[in-house]
Amino acid sequence: MSRRAAEEAIEAGRVTVGGEVAVLGDRVDPENESLHLDGVPVPVNPELETHLLYKPLGVISTASDPQGRETVVDLMNTHVRLYPVGRLDADSEGLLLMTNDGETANRVTHPRFGITKTYLAQVQGTPADSDVRSLTRGIDLDDGPAIALEARIVERSKNSTLVEVVLGEGRNREVRRMFDVIGFPVERLVRTAIGPLTDNRLEPGQSRKLDASEIQGLLSSGTADG
Repeated sequence: MSRRAAEEAIEAGRVTVGGEVAVLGDRVDPENESLHLDGVPVPVNPELETHLLYKPLGVISTASDPQGRETVVDLMNTHVRLYPVGRLDADSEGLLLMTNDGETANRVTHPRFGITKTYLAQVQGTPADSDVRSLTRGIDLDDGPAIALEARIVERSKNSTLVEVVLGEGRNREVRRMFDVIGFPVERLVRTAIGPLTDNRLEPGQSRKLDASEIQGLLSSGTADG
């Protein structure tokens, strides 16, 4: 925002520093104090980085693997040690955040902050519109009910169908299990967006560092402030 808009936000009591309402003239120690706008963290610490990675098939979404398989950490070409935010199964691909910012990681992964994840699923067979709508009404899984915020058919072919699904949480293999219940197993699963973040220019294995405005937009995209 412009300097004037920032001053107006401070005067309106929308800005906090270290948990206290800010006043004009306050300074922020970026390494030791948190800065929030409307309850959402503002990234100011230069030592904290968040990257957007396209995770390829077969790569493990952990910092290390006892079986010696390639992990998402191995793909990162940065001097900063970054960790995956949430997980994508080895047999799934698409966008994954890598960060050393614990607060950003928590807000993206915890369902109470309402940051969505969007997937494109290629499923076996040709589900009817009513089958896909059932995902938004709720599916009973063995670890509790699961519900898609949105679900729509993108394209049908003779033997498979592309379905876009938006979730507000990210339980283990949740999309695959939901489609298994309605009888249309997933053949390929790609995460295409995290909140408002998407980038169709990234090839599998490629990543890029997010700028402060992208991180702020991501963190403010949720439906709750916790």
